[in-house]
Amino acid sequence: MKKIVDFTIVARRQFGEHYFGWTLKSPETLEPIKAGQFVEVEVRDCNDVMLRRPISIHDFDLQAGTMDLLIQIVGKGTRKLATLKEGDKVNVIYPLGNGFAVSGKNPLLVGGGAGIAPLLGLAKAYKAQGVNPTILLGGRTEQLIPAREAFVGYSTLAFATEDGSLGEKGLVTQHTVFGQTYDHIATCGPTPMMKAVAKSAHERNIPCEVSLENMMACGVGACLCCVTDTDDGHKCVCKDGPVFNSEKILSFKS
Repeated sequence: MKKIVDFTIVARRQFGEHYFGWTLKSPETLEPIKAGQFVEVEVRDCNDVMLRRPISIHDFDLQAGTMDLLIQIVGKGTRKLATLKEGDKVNVIYPLGNGFAVSGKNPLLVGGGAGIAPLLGLAKAYKAQGVNPTILLGGRTEQLIPAREAFVGYSTLAFATEDGSLGEKGLVTQHTVFGQTYDHIATCGPTPMMKAVAKSAHERNIPCEVSLENMMACGVGACLCCVTDTDDGHKCVCKDGPVFNSEKILSFKS
């Protein structure tokens, strides 16, 4: 069930120049959330920003009534959100979209940049089933892999940076963890990265889920600005996704 709720920012963290994180506290019991779902955040007191901003859910605690968001500063809307402080209220529509499947006994989770956000909740969902996922996080530099400390404690945590400042130097698909065998892959991040991960999965006959980051305005499938072409026709990324089987996305086959 989707709700519109005024959350309170109970904690705020800055991750370098480009990212910040919130812990939001709900005044009521949280709706059930799946890793991979997202929220639409209202940008208040910013006259030239009319639309809400879609943000992946980074983590959540249903018992505590808290939800964590990891936000990249990319434009006027997110710059305005970055000015909010602990104690401020944030109006949120949640939970939106469909999440990842918690599938397989030897999964690989691959995230790039802000795309690492939904993978923390997914990693915890695997942990709750007694499964230790391998997690690979990548970025151009060390500074562009935010909140990585939250992923410590899983069977394998690996990093890839294009400049070699953290982990192995190169693209994520060039990392040595891809030499291992997996039974499921989940990925979120820049589209070229996800296409490369999906191609590797296809070549090795491994089921792969991708979380698309199309431009989303309404979050409920009304405006149609986030439509993507699939084997099953046109799909709204916000309503039918954002998580899809990579084999279904036509643009991933080109």
